[in-house]
Parts: sequence; structure tokens; C-alpha cells
Amino acid sequence: MKVFNKTANLQVSAEAARADTFTTRLLGLIPRRGLGAEEGLWLEPCAMIHMCFMSFAIDAVFLDKDLKVLRVLAGLKPWSFSPWVPGARGVLELPSGRCEGRLGAGDTLEFRP
Repeated sequence: MKVFNKTANLQVSAEAARADTFTTRLLGLIPRRGLGAEEGLWLEPCAMIHMCFMSFAIDAVFLDKDLKVLRVLAGLKPWSFSPWVPGARGVLELPSGRCEGRLGAGDTLEFRP
């Protein structure tokens, strides 16, 4: 699916996958060796992530139920943990550096097929 920043009127990701089962959320990006510039992963429900067994850094975007950005963690490194983000309903994982200039706290996103 495509991810758009409605607030800034620009595309954030052209190829975001969805992880909405226990297994897909648990594994997340662990099996991957990296993300392409336009790739992402939307984990839902999710309010905290771990980077255990990951081999690359990511940007993590925490969204509420209305897809409003609550917090952006840029450059989250392997073997680290995010904080629990109160009110978060999901997390959009993007390539490290992808969020810079594209989105920030308070922006509203939209997912399109």
C-alpha cells in the first residue's frame, strides 16, 4: 500500500506492507537485510517495538487510531527498544532517514491500496 502525509501533501512510502497478526508483528522486519527507499512496514496494533535480531536501523513512526503522528524515532538502531508511546495504535517502520523532511509529530497519514 501507499502511505501519504495528508498534512504536507506528499508521499511517504510507495510500498508499505501490513503486519496485523501475532506472527507478522513478532517477526516484523527481522528476516530482511534492509528496506528499499520506498518500502515500509505498518504494524497494527502496536505501541512499542524492539530491534532485537535486526541488522539495520529504521525510522519508527507511532500513530494513533486516526493515523495522526504521535512520535517519530529516527535512526532506531539494532538491538534497541522504543519507549511505550501512550495512545499509539500502530507503528510505521521506514528506512532510516526517510522521515526527515517528510513527516513529523502532529501530521496525519493516509494509507491507500
